[in-house]
Parts: sequence; C-alpha cells; structure tokens
Amino acid sequence: QVQLVESGGGSVQAGGSLRLSCAVSGRTASSSAMAWFRQAPGKEREFVAAINWSGDTISYANAVQGRFAISRDNAENTVSLHMRSLKLQDTAVYYCAATNLRMATTYEAYEYWGQGTQVTVSS
Repeated sequence: QVQLVESGGGSVQAGGSLRLSCAVSGRTASSSAMAWFRQAPGKEREFVAAINWSGDTISYANAVQGRFAISRDNAENTVSLHMRSLKLQDTAVYYCAATNLRMATTYEAYEYWGQGTQVTVSS
C-alpha cells in the first residue's frame, strides 16, 4: 500500500513563496513518476507539475511555468514543490500523486493520492 503525506501548505501574501513536501511510504514501481495537482473551490483538479524517477524529465502546467519547481529525493522518498511569485489564483488544495508509469501529466494516470494541503494566497 502506497501512502502519500503532504506538508508545507499555509497562507502567504501574493508575491511570496512556499515549499510543499510529500513523503512517500510503501512500495511503488522503480520507474514511478510523481506529480502535484491542485483543486480550487468550485473547479476541477488540475495538473501542476510532474517529474520522472531520475528527475531528468519534468513537466509544468503553463500557469506555473517559471514560478514553480518540482524536485524529488529518491533516497529520502520525498517529492517537493517550491512555489514562488505566488498569485491569488494559486489558491487551492495541493495534492501529491504517484503513478507506476514512467511519466504522466493527466489525472487519470495517477493511482495514488495524498490527502492534500491547503495553500491560500492573499492580497
């Protein structure tokens, strides 16, 4: 059983930064990709960023390109999302996700999900 636990959410003013972390426990495929998704009130869950096992393939949503950075530490079984220049529209619950695929950016591709962590950006 794979478990994902997010941490690091909170409230921040627009223009500020936050770092989210996701601790992974249990067994995943050695080639598993990891990702962050987010869901704002009244909206569908959307892709934010994904990273493959080795970290040499990364994908970002257009809305966060250049502001967010995803990384992973396979020795520590963690994946992080460093968010900077935060905007009001970044407010959402952020979810960590894992898949047995080598790389994926769609919701349907991810089998394992964390409970989410709230990020609130205020003016």
